[in-house]
Amino acid sequence: MHVSTRSRMRKAFCVAPSLFSLAAILFSLVLGCSQPAKALPAFARKYGLRCSACHESWPMLNYFGQKFKDNGYQLMNDRDAPIWQNPGYWPVTFRITPIWHRVSTGRNLVDTYSSVGGVSTITGAAIQRITKSGFDLSGLDFHTGGTLEKNFSFYVLPSSDNTASFHFETVMARLDNLFGSPWLNVKLGKFELDNLLSEKRILTLTGNGGIYQLYHFIPQGDGNIYGQMGDNQLGLEVMGHSWDDRTRYSASLLSSNNGQPGLMQGNAYTGFFAASQAFDTGKAGVQRVGFYAMVGEAPTAFLTSGGASSYIAGSGFGNKSFHREGFVGQFYLGQHVDFQVVTQHGWDNAWFGQGYGDLIDGSAANNNTAGTTLPVGARAPTWNGVLVEPHYVYSPQLIFIGRFETIRMSQQANGPASANPSASNFGNISTYTVGYRYNPFMTSRAGFAWHNEYNWLHQDGTGPTLGLNSTNVNTSELLLGFDFDF
Repeated sequence: MHVSTRSRMRKAFCVAPSLFSLAAILFSLVLGCSQPAKALPAFARKYGLRCSACHESWPMLNYFGQKFKDNGYQLMNDRDAPIWQNPGYWPVTFRITPIWHRVSTGRNLVDTYSSVGGVSTITGAAIQRITKSGFDLSGLDFHTGGTLEKNFSFYVLPSSDNTASFHFETVMARLDNLFGSPWLNVKLGKFELDNLLSEKRILTLTGNGGIYQLYHFIPQGDGNIYGQMGDNQLGLEVMGHSWDDRTRYSASLLSSNNGQPGLMQGNAYTGFFAASQAFDTGKAGVQRVGFYAMVGEAPTAFLTSGGASSYIAGSGFGNKSFHREGFVGQFYLGQHVDFQVVTQHGWDNAWFGQGYGDLIDGSAANNNTAGTTLPVGARAPTWNGVLVEPHYVYSPQLIFIGRFETIRMSQQANGPASANPSASNFGNISTYTVGYRYNPFMTSRAGFAWHNEYNWLHQDGTGPTLGLNSTNVNTSELLLGFDFDF
């Protein structure tokens, strides 16, 4: 993922000793205050379930919660159809998070000044770390979902950034258990891809730690923004599962537009495929292993009108291919410890590697028009990555979280024969996240989590140099917040 260009990747640092002392006092209170927790508000009000029935820790699902989701937000009993609910029932949940965070961004290029006769003049440039801290807000999520009738499910999620600028994150309807079989369910709309490790139910909140880097990685200079597995996509999904949800599969046909409406790109499609198998290992728990593959094509050229940069929406052509594939695993080591693993091998066509594509914001870095040729030494960027996320569930109310991700380029877009060849490690990412969430309560009306998290990210070769040898960038963020829904 582009550290220097994506605003959602905020960075951070360390905090004053007094804050650590306060955190230590509050943490001791956390361990001493444990009470039963109940389910998330939207569905808890319908079924009267406890939180621990569906969630390992809110909002992350456990095995039963995944089965409930796979069934179309149904328990497959006589309470699934909304006609049987109290007329006052409204399946809605609001979620927002007020926070304090400290963000530290390394290796920024800043101007230097000198003053002559009271007049300041720019005299050059310098490399400087920029650190900021203060109180802030997350965006607002407005979840509403459930059943329109038994075996007719829906989910709508208008979501805003922290300035209240809204968009539709999820809009989908699903036909469940077609022909009376759980093996055939059809979903249409904008929805999360069937990633076994769900980014939409991620337990972390920092700018870099609050996403899975593996799901969003784009090589430096690459123009293919269409292969981001973490973004909700527009398309059609067919999925099925065994009655006990041990075996499950999904196949999706998506527009190659990264979930953006309006057919900006034209005629291009992507397929996403996933399958997994769970098996019981006795006291250790239910383990699950699976695989996924994202295979598609997207345009690298666009018709223009009135100038080389006046692109016509929907006119994309010159489609080139890309793919990502890997294995996933969810492993439990008894009642309190589990860890999740995702691997990825990624490949983009050489045209993407040279910056062709990306018309999401109405502009493209390069346009593959008639007569355009690739520069000497251009190659298909290729990479490999792995994500490991362990959890220690002290109780249904308290969970400790860790994560390590690393992404390594195996082939750069600009090879040794290029005019400006890239270093073999250019754009490599390593990131660590640690934290914990404590839920003092969670009733059928509301939920509350006290969230504490630290993230550190390192990326090779993406900072300015000014003659220095090292261009690596280190960023970090410390975050404390109240994550609540109602």
